[in-house]
Amino acid sequence: MFKFNIDFNKAFKPVLIGYAVFMVIGIILTAIFGVQLDINFKGGTRITYSYTGELDYKSTEALIEKTLGKDVEISESSGLADDTKKIVITLVGTDSLSNEAQQNLAKALTDEYKENTFELYDSNSVNPSVAGAFFAKSLAAVLLTGALVILYVGIRFRKIGGVSAGITAFASLFLDVLVAFFTCIIFGLQIDSNFMAVVLTILGYSLNDTIVIYDRVRENKGINPTASTAELVNESLNVVKVRTFITTLTTFSAVVMIIVVAELFGLTSLRSFAIPMAFGLVSGCVSSLFISAPLWVVWKNHSDKKAPKAKKKSGKR
Repeated sequence: MFKFNIDFNKAFKPVLIGYAVFMVIGIILTAIFGVQLDINFKGGTRITYSYTGELDYKSTEALIEKTLGKDVEISESSGLADDTKKIVITLVGTDSLSNEAQQNLAKALTDEYKENTFELYDSNSVNPSVAGAFFAKSLAAVLLTGALVILYVGIRFRKIGGVSAGITAFASLFLDVLVAFFTCIIFGLQIDSNFMAVVLTILGYSLNDTIVIYDRVRENKGINPTASTAELVNESLNVVKVRTFITTLTTFSAVVMIIVVAELFGLTSLRSFAIPMAFGLVSGCVSSLFISAPLWVVWKNHSDKKAPKAKKKSGKR
């Protein structure tokens, strides 16, 4: 069987530069277009109506804004089972619409578009203060996950320098989260509850890959205790690389199919989940192999160089 080895430690800097370029592009686009926060994070009202036939969205939006006296965002989604379509009306950062306002809106739509059979499908309102609290809790959950990652890896791999391994593992996980975030910016997707699901899923996949790698490093250290950290890491990464690639490719293929279905049928809820998930999975694979463990090698080498200097200073005293 053909085998090939990769020098992951040498590939560390080029891959890191690639991440840096992606981040710079993401930051620039964020500065230009801003971040689209869902009403769950910013507050507001979302009303969904089902309808049949065709609509002129510009005139529909004008009618809605005239009826409510407020600026709105509208989008479309289609049903899979029949030809029923849905129009989603979003008012971000505003207080909840009263029942009277919603009734006036429904009447205006049914009167103007009698042939389109408008019916209320769903209505959801979130107070801005509640949305802010939910956003803060979501960030806290991600930070708590990071702290637990460092703690778990630090305890499990304490014989090979677990705390430093945990910190570098968290650094690569943080890169994966940033990739998912900037993917939403690049594709004009809202940051919503789907994004939090994507983040936690990516953290799980990436962490699993990282733990497999560190476990292999620990085994190889027991077999060859005189080998350097760079040698142990490179050998371990070459052993697990095929397993990591195949696992990621399998999951990535399934997510791509979700993207195809979402694009074909206009399922925006699936789109906002699957696209950042696809990029996050690829990033999780790359960061586990080319960032996490090689970064740990850089950390260990730096620590080993500092250790003799510290001993010399203490000896002089």
